[in-house]
Amino acid sequence: MNLSDSQKLLIEDVLAGRISRRSLLKRAAVLGVSAPVIASLLAACEEDDDDDDVVDDDDPAVEPDDDEDEPVEEPDDDEEEPVDDDEEEPVDEPDDDEEEDEAPSEAGGGGRLDLLWWQAVDIINPHLAQGTKDFDASNVVYEALAYVGDDGELIPRLATEIPSVEAGTVDEDGMWVEWTLRDDVYWHDGEQFTAEDVRFTWEFVSEEATTATTIDTYTAIEDIEVVDDFTVRLNFTEQTPGWFVPFVGGTGLILPEHLFRDYVGAEARNAPYNMEPIGTGPYMVSEFRPADTVFFEMNPNYWDAGKPYFDTVEMIGGGDATSAARAVIVTGEADWAWNIQVEADILDALEEQGDEGFVLAFPGTSAERIMVNFADPWTETDGARAEPATPHPFLVDHAIRNAIGLSIQRDVVADELYGPGGVATANNLNQPEWAVNQDLTWEFDLDAAAALLDEAGAEDTDGDGVREYEGTPMYMLYQTSINSIRQSNQEIVKDDLDSIGFDVELKAVDAAVFFSSDAGNPDTYGHFYADIQMYTNGPSTPYPMNWAQRFASWEIAEQANAWSGTNITRYDNPEMDEVIEAMATAMDPDEQEELFQEMNRIATEDFVEIPIVYRTGVATVSNDLAGYKSGPWRSDLWDIGDWYRE
Repeated sequence: MNLSDSQKLLIEDVLAGRISRRSLLKRAAVLGVSAPVIASLLAACEEDDDDDDVVDDDDPAVEPDDDEDEPVEEPDDDEEEPVDDDEEEPVDEPDDDEEEDEAPSEAGGGGRLDLLWWQAVDIINPHLAQGTKDFDASNVVYEALAYVGDDGELIPRLATEIPSVEAGTVDEDGMWVEWTLRDDVYWHDGEQFTAEDVRFTWEFVSEEATTATTIDTYTAIEDIEVVDDFTVRLNFTEQTPGWFVPFVGGTGLILPEHLFRDYVGAEARNAPYNMEPIGTGPYMVSEFRPADTVFFEMNPNYWDAGKPYFDTVEMIGGGDATSAARAVIVTGEADWAWNIQVEADILDALEEQGDEGFVLAFPGTSAERIMVNFADPWTETDGARAEPATPHPFLVDHAIRNAIGLSIQRDVVADELYGPGGVATANNLNQPEWAVNQDLTWEFDLDAAAALLDEAGAEDTDGDGVREYEGTPMYMLYQTSINSIRQSNQEIVKDDLDSIGFDVELKAVDAAVFFSSDAGNPDTYGHFYADIQMYTNGPSTPYPMNWAQRFASWEIAEQANAWSGTNITRYDNPEMDEVIEAMATAMDPDEQEELFQEMNRIATEDFVEIPIVYRTGVATVSNDLAGYKSGPWRSDLWDIGDWYRE
């Protein structure tokens, strides 16, 4: 049987006692997996169950009840309706057609859709977004030419078809791509969407004074030629294997030229349409209360006939992940809660308390990781700290970074804290699958870590329990954003590092502050005024060239660039630079695979960033909500026009 990695994850979860076979049936239906494959999955589970007595019969996770604790799988085909309670139900009816039959054929009439985002939206302009929550709100209003599917395939939206070399619309050397646009799309104010809007979006983002957060997505473009009203040709500065990156997915949303033309550059953040957006999407903003709630109403002239289903949408921000999960699962006050970073035991308890919704987990692209600061966060230079010219007093020593890596219980963090939300990993880049370096491994060994510190000459010379390195006590400030899982993670790591001679102090910063791009705020992740810090990050496209820039010396964040560089760790390695430069023009798939895996190897073995958990996407979903197709590479709300209530 040839199983995909995602299907193998499902089997692993059943064998580990984390979900029941009934849950497997349900999530396989959500995936749109064919009946023979579902049958094979069940058969494989039964075979392994016969040979393995690890699962306790009393474990509630293997009982055929409704606690649905974790679909570590992708809800590709938008179904999540329950399968009958008989966990041995025949699997020749995966219900794919049933969901299609029930989908509404006319727009509107669905009432209100309630969304909970525990980080509130600040701006609804995808190119000035300050975080995922801003991108998500933008995805309700704006659209891209195409989106990336679960297996890396492109799905057209505002484009009529996906360009290809065979069709003569992609240069075989990667120097240009030609997109044909739909001619039946109109902005919410009635103006027609044309090729001029596509070209303008590139101009808007590429203007340095705009300070667009998506600029890296468009740097490969030399020019955009408007062939006609509904055809554009993107000409690249050099061979570009990621020709499909610009104008695709969440960073590819297109702005209206006729409204933003006077707000390019320094005036970009003053555009009224950042708060009152006019898009082409299925819903229009009726009211926006920044840092609070976004109110949407149905676009009555949406180009995709028969959509959307809901009359209004409310995207409520703030609160915390646990409360958001409870509002869906227990009280039924909401239909969807985003990014449920809640300890596994708490999620289990919520599912035991209520049956209004369930936990939906799906493959993501991100890894929770510890970043190591190669600069000194305690020495000030020209009014700034952690400048690249001031090396860290002891973290520049490879042996010490290695010791930190050996001191992290990744499996404990993954199993006890994340549960359905992640698995332990040795790779910084975990998607796409071809970029994962299978030779990388991790281990937890405090004795080996202590031995490395001994070899590095780090000793406790004064008997206070803290080692010194070349006269500097090995004190470390460990910071991250406020989040219950992250604080628990910090505690686990601190205890182990303290036990081998570090002195670790913990700091938790409000997420709105930590992830801010405010150059005057010293507590942002970009300033990195700490020794180590932790958060999640992953690529937004299946050719993650832009993501790889985080290890490039030319992207070092510092005062001179207002801490806008993506190289937060201040890492500078010519070997890594050479690999990243080669990625930009590598057209051969085998060479691409080799380069990205090498990048993974260098970053991991040099302990630039220490990966802990490969995180799945986790949301809580109302039992009667359908039509969503969550997965990697996409915003939770990328397909909100397809959502409906059963």
